[in-house]
Amino acid sequence: MPLAERMRADTLDEFIGQEHIVGEGSLLRRAIKADRLGSCIFYGPPGSGKTTLAHIIANSTNSNYVYLNAVSSGVADAKKVIDEAKQNLSFYGKKTYLLLDECHRWNKAQSDCVLSAIEKGEIIFIGSTTENPYVSMTKAIISRCRIFEFRPHTREDIKKCIFRALSDKKKGLGNYIIRIEPKVVDHLCRISNGDMRVALNSLELAVLTTLPDKDGLIYITPEIIAQSSQKPILSIDEDDYYDMISAFCKSLRGSDPNAAVFYALRLLNAGCDPMLIARRLIVHSAEDVGLADPNALNIAVNAMYALERIGLPEGRIPLVEAIIYVCKAPKSNSVVTALYAADEIAQEGHNKVPDYLRDTNYKTEKISGYKYPHDFGGYVEQQYLPDDIRDKVFYVPSDNGDEKNYKGIWRDDR
Repeated sequence: MPLAERMRADTLDEFIGQEHIVGEGSLLRRAIKADRLGSCIFYGPPGSGKTTLAHIIANSTNSNYVYLNAVSSGVADAKKVIDEAKQNLSFYGKKTYLLLDECHRWNKAQSDCVLSAIEKGEIIFIGSTTENPYVSMTKAIISRCRIFEFRPHTREDIKKCIFRALSDKKKGLGNYIIRIEPKVVDHLCRISNGDMRVALNSLELAVLTTLPDKDGLIYITPEIIAQSSQKPILSIDEDDYYDMISAFCKSLRGSDPNAAVFYALRLLNAGCDPMLIARRLIVHSAEDVGLADPNALNIAVNAMYALERIGLPEGRIPLVEAIIYVCKAPKSNSVVTALYAADEIAQEGHNKVPDYLRDTNYKTEKISGYKYPHDFGGYVEQQYLPDDIRDKVFYVPSDNGDEKNYKGIWRDDR
């Protein structure tokens, strides 16, 4: 098995990361230890520990455990698992966990076949997905499961697992005599982007393809790990790396295309992931340009798409074009100002929606008073905010670029 598979944790104490989910005192940890975990869905990026935690749950609860992949399984497979689960529960009092990997790939008919079994407790369903379940899965399944969101592993999490793999003689690489420089480990942690599987499998490939010297020592150089991970080692130290990213962002905000293009290319030539530059460009096109020139966001997103499809070196051309456009565009931070202002109030919990704005689909009482804007030519003055914050203003158009044309269109523009 690949190193990442062999190094899967077997117990909660061995599990690395996701402290917000399985840390001491957390709901999930308490439920696992008490053997009271109900059906749930683990949602998060690849290599964040979703399948590993599902294995741990099955092992720690002394229950039957069945694994299915939604890509290769269907209704017949699920029904067979349910029938066996009913027998085990009836004859032996033993519960069955059904882990469905890539669960977002099941359609409505496939999902519906397990609903009754989940409802009656005949199986405990654990779905694992990289897609947002609220969007990609049926509401019936969602309503019967708790959703736990996994986050990308931190670099410290990945570093801890790398050192564990290097020293573990039973499951890891501990039987090899390996020398690896700290900056190589740091590179693995950085390029894995929170994916533990990427880091461990790159490490294993480097070790297995490197001939030992006469003393049996396997020396993992920066060049070897760069080849194994297909990501070049940065030719600048970490402080310079973050300083250049900061300078790139500030140059975008400061409307200096010469500096922004220079720092972008300096980072690319040093081995920086070009998608990082593209992502920062998208953020700043909305944060610093915003509605002063809404086209900046379109150009930045298209540049990232082109870069993703074309790759380097040609992908630099649309990327630099977008950098210059964002620099030259008029600037307004009204979008991010409105975001922070509204978020501050939203967190206080002003929840009372005016009666005439409430959903009428499932109400028995008649709700009236709503003015349909199109009956008034597209706009009619009407209160939309809750009563206690009815006069709050979050978005204020600037006088820059296209945004100055927004002034006076709506009542709340001041």
